[in-house]
Amino acid sequence: MCMLRNGEQLILAIVLPLLALVGLAVTPLLDPLTSPGTGRVDIATPGVLALCAMSTAFTGQGIATGFDRRYGVLRFLSTTPLGRTGLIAGKAVAVAVVLGLQVLVISAVALLMGWSPSPAGIAVAILLLALGAAAFTALGLLVAGTVRPEATLAITNLLWILLAAGGGIVIPPEALPGQLAGLVQLLPSGALGEALRSALLAGQFNFTAFLVLAGWTVLSGVAAVRWFKWS
Repeated sequence: MCMLRNGEQLILAIVLPLLALVGLAVTPLLDPLTSPGTGRVDIATPGVLALCAMSTAFTGQGIATGFDRRYGVLRFLSTTPLGRTGLIAGKAVAVAVVLGLQVLVISAVALLMGWSPSPAGIAVAILLLALGAAAFTALGLLVAGTVRPEATLAITNLLWILLAAGGGIVIPPEALPGQLAGLVQLLPSGALGEALRSALLAGQFNFTAFLVLAGWTVLSGVAAVRWFKWS
């Protein structure tokens, strides 16, 4: 919960996703992708929920873990009865709690703006959002455990900006130019955005996006276990 007490992390977790939701819903950027019965907010909301997962699990958790490592917190806690497994589990629970709050806030605002998600896809979306959070948590821990905290801060914030703007997470890949559309679907950002849009717009399970997310989760998790430095 320390992320919610930190002003910078609160902005990253709640304020920026809300601004993205409102901005996409009131501007014509998504108009080419709309259809009868599907408005801007319907297309924007799944991507913003995916953005929340990236903000909390990758950027927020990566920065927090990097500075915990710098100040010796990780090394100290790993020697307590909590242990390394308990510490990682605690971080996963923290991500889940914050992400849950984000989903509630974003969903409430989106519903007030006229969002109509597919009832059949809600359970699928929750499952895929959890998988996406796992993939981004593993990536955040990989970065935080292998580079200096200052570099972690720069890398995670830079990647957040790049992926949010052109990683297929908020803006659907089909709205991106040229071959970029196919490329971003192989990124965890693009896969999560597409998976949530398929679930919440059409009530469908996007198996390809699921495989991409699962692959990123496994590979990032294995790499984090192999190269993570506790001090």
